[in-house]
Amino acid sequence: MLSGMDFQPVERASEAFQQSLTAQEIGKVCGRAFGGAAVPVAALELGGGMYNNVYRVALAGRDRPVILRVAPEEHRQFRSERHLMRNEYASQPWLAVIAPLMPRVLAADWSHEVIARDWMIQTHLDGIPAPEHLGRYPRTAWPAFFRQMGAIARSVHDVRGPHFGPVSGPGYGRWSEAVIASLEEIASDLDSVGLDAADARKAAAVASHGSAVLDEVTEPRLLTGDLWTVNALMDPAAPEPVINGVLDFDRCVFGDRAADWTIRMAAAKADERTAFSDSYGDLDRSSAAVWRARVYEARHLGAVRLERHRLAKADAVRESYGAMAEVLAGLT
Repeated sequence: MLSGMDFQPVERASEAFQQSLTAQEIGKVCGRAFGGAAVPVAALELGGGMYNNVYRVALAGRDRPVILRVAPEEHRQFRSERHLMRNEYASQPWLAVIAPLMPRVLAADWSHEVIARDWMIQTHLDGIPAPEHLGRYPRTAWPAFFRQMGAIARSVHDVRGPHFGPVSGPGYGRWSEAVIASLEEIASDLDSVGLDAADARKAAAVASHGSAVLDEVTEPRLLTGDLWTVNALMDPAAPEPVINGVLDFDRCVFGDRAADWTIRMAAAKADERTAFSDSYGDLDRSSAAVWRARVYEARHLGAVRLERHRLAKADAVRESYGAMAEVLAGLT
């Protein structure tokens, strides 16, 4: 351990997906990013992340801490989730419309010269995660939160992109190509961990058969990829719910706005979240749009199944097969 450094890692098994850095590795990363004078005096690993390792690091001579995010080792990454941190870095200029709400990137390194993993250092945002803070307001105040979420999503979705697919590539000329490729990658990942991938492959085949319907979407729009309450920070001093930060855009893609996780979650329940549409606007309810939404749900369920497997939630993995069967029944 570095002399005088207060380091608090999360205890994990050696085979766990996330592997904590050592104090020495954190020191080397900070030295690469800021020079030899940037000595970390404290590092706390934040346990809420489900993909990257995340640390709040205090540096000597700096008033505010920084956030260090470290990608999983490459051999642990699924094909459908490969180089997500690099994709988030490439997305930053496209997300300029919400830059005041986002952390700034201070340093990033994909060279693996300091540690054998991708890493990024960002500014620290003040605020409390929405799942911890929203419940402190009466439910009658919650619609204000979801209206803000709708406005943020709409501003991102109004950004037009140069291709379909992940921001950092590969890029596709047609939306159907991006959707089918994503489903096929998920199926391959399920195979790689010994899970039944037949339903994911069936979804890819159905999407291929209905490619003309997918390709009615001709204009790539920027999608947040993962934005919902867990990635929103709130102002703890505000008398009503106020979103003062948004995080984690590593799954940004260009595509159909209706394919975004944010849209899926906004429509999941008829509760306070219906206020989302007050600022976002109405969604396309045509028969073609409903069919596409089922394809997107199949893709979401496949990705969630991989995440649940990664988190060792066997019951949730099993439940995903029934949910996927219902979606496929609606598609076919």
